Amino acid sequence: MKNKIVYIVHCIDTEGPLYESLKAKFDRIEDIFNIKIKPTIQNLNNLKLKKIPLGGVEKKVSSVLSSHLTNYNTNWKKIDKMITEIFSKNFRFDYVDSDKKPWVFNWFCLDHVGYKSNPRRRTLGHHKIHDYYKKVLAKYKNYSDKIFWHFHPMSTYNEAHRCATSYSNSPDLHTILCRKIIERNFFPSVFRAGFQAERPDSNLFLEQWIPFDITNMSTFKNKDLDMSLDFKHGRSGDWRRAPKDWSIYHPDHDDYQKVGNCRRWIGRALNVMNRIASIDQKEIDRAFDQANKKGFALVGFASHDFRNLATEVKFLHSLIQKSSKKFKTVKFKFCDAKTAFKSLVKKIENPKIKPLKFSIKYFPRSKKDFPRIQVKANQGKVFGPQPFLAIKTKKNRYFNDNFDFSSKNNIWNYAFHSDTIPIEDISIIGVAANDKLGNVCVKKIKIINKNKIKQL
Repeated sequence: MKNKIVYIVHCIDTEGPLYESLKAKFDRIEDIFNIKIKPTIQNLNNLKLKKIPLGGVEKKVSSVLSSHLTNYNTNWKKIDKMITEIFSKNFRFDYVDSDKKPWVFNWFCLDHVGYKSNPRRRTLGHHKIHDYYKKVLAKYKNYSDKIFWHFHPMSTYNEAHRCATSYSNSPDLHTILCRKIIERNFFPSVFRAGFQAERPDSNLFLEQWIPFDITNMSTFKNKDLDMSLDFKHGRSGDWRRAPKDWSIYHPDHDDYQKVGNCRRWIGRALNVMNRIASIDQKEIDRAFDQANKKGFALVGFASHDFRNLATEVKFLHSLIQKSSKKFKTVKFKFCDAKTAFKSLVKKIENPKIKPLKFSIKYFPRSKKDFPRIQVKANQGKVFGPQPFLAIKTKKNRYFNDNFDFSSKNNIWNYAFHSDTIPIEDISIIGVAANDKLGNVCVKKIKIINKNKIKQL
């Protein structure tokens, strides 16, 4: 078998700086283990050294408080410093793949919006984190890093340091994507869920528009989840029923963890130097063994930009090197997530398609019809039942709406009237979609007046 390849995808949940007070560290210990201890520096050091009896979870508590997991990048200056290091040629080319190509980061950017409290000093606002990393990637054009999408569902009390699980109860979900389309010409093809938690509503939301999802964190040590309150009984990151190999799979309509007949693909990414679902040598060996037998494997690593990524890359590369020496006929390739998914889909299904292209046509009001737009896929096929429709009003409101289905395939309409929105109230219309290989198409028009538009 030729071209045995392990595709290495380093996913960064890109959330910007994170501050944590001394009290907050002890609050986390209480949240995770239901252990309440007075927040002092001495108690913190004793917990790190496992000197306080905790009924058998001393090692777990110590790992939560390890230097790597608690020495956060607390401001943008610290992130700047880390970026300078990990984007330097000396760093990148210290860690190369089988083809001598440098390490690749995948930046899954989050928008912190709609929050009322922010005790951990998150960077709030649309595009704030996305724009920072877009500038970084524009500066360092020689690497293959890419920006994708990460989302935290809104907590009940709108707290920026917490992450719920309901997409239905997250009022800014559609607004975020609308503004990405209209203001940044961006629509995601690859996704990672906040706290690695998915539910039926997010499963169906993703199934409409996003073909690739790299959130599965199932391991052979899933019993560890029940030792932490924040993961117990499926609270966060519950993937224990999902596939545990390094393949990709179509999820089931009713259960994202089961293999089923949905359109999108789910890949697996394990945490790095973490307390839950952490990558180790056995897992990397399994990936190389799988590639040796089947020809390919997609290995995802899950990190955060508020931690020291240089330390994590050094650790990960050492694991990869050890496995590579054991399986000398297997290559490993650092790549962006979309490229990795596309490569595997082509090997599995061998789809022969042309990249998606569509057009927006505007029809002014007539004696027989309301003003409307028609979206037509001129080449390729849209992933999911319809494109994503983003509308900006003249008063700077953003919202998403459903298209009206046409009697013809690959054509959608949207009429402007009192049941939707009058054309006179609209400023910009954006339409975005992927095809099954993650080829993205984004089109926008500006409404000049009820009879005239401008293609943007």
